[in-house]
Formats: sequence, C-alpha cells, structure tokens
Amino acid sequence: MSTKLTIYHNPRCGKSRAALKELEEKGNDIHVVEYLKDTLSVDEVKLLCSQLGVSPEALIRKGEELYKSTYKNQTLTDTEWFKVLSKHPILMERPIVVKGDKAIIARTEGVLAKFLK
Repeated sequence: MSTKLTIYHNPRCGKSRAALKELEEKGNDIHVVEYLKDTLSVDEVKLLCSQLGVSPEALIRKGEELYKSTYKNQTLTDTEWFKVLSKHPILMERPIVVKGDKAIIARTEGVLAKFLK
C-alpha cells in the first residue's frame, strides 16, 4: 500500500530532483507542488513550519542572493517571515516532503528513507 506524500519541489534543484526520484522509485502516491510557480499563502507557510517543527526563519535559505541583499541584517517577527516566504518562495529550503502531519527538509542523504519508514 502506498502512502500519500506531498513534495514541495523545485525542478531546477538537484537535491529536489533526487528526492522526487527516490519517492517515485518507492511507489508512493505523490502530490508535487512546484512552489515557485504555485506560491504558498501565508497560512500554507505557517502549516509547513508547524509540520516541520521549525520557525519560519529556520526555513530561509541564507545563501540565496535575495536574502543576502534584502533580509540578512533585518530582525523580523515570525509573522513577517511568513509573509516574506509567501512573497519570495525562492528563499524557502527545499525539498520539503510531507507525510500526514509531519514534514522534513529532505536535503541530506538518508533522511528521506528514514522519514518514510
């Protein structure tokens, strides 16, 4: 029996492509969200953070040029970070895989397999 999973995916990201391939190879029922095209609402970003168990600031890709040029030296509230991530999805870590009410950032090898057990 396959498990319904959602992957927040950027097809231009090698780690995201690898995670999607791993999910497909395991025969999972996958809902792919290309979050750069279908941007998330503030509430959807909040839900993802809740599922991940992280603050919105922990979801920020700090190596991204937009972060460095615009947000690096700012102190924002969680509410403000939720809005930033909704407006600028390129800043969001990827890929994120959701199973039920839990989620992980599947960037490191082995994390996804352990999550799917």
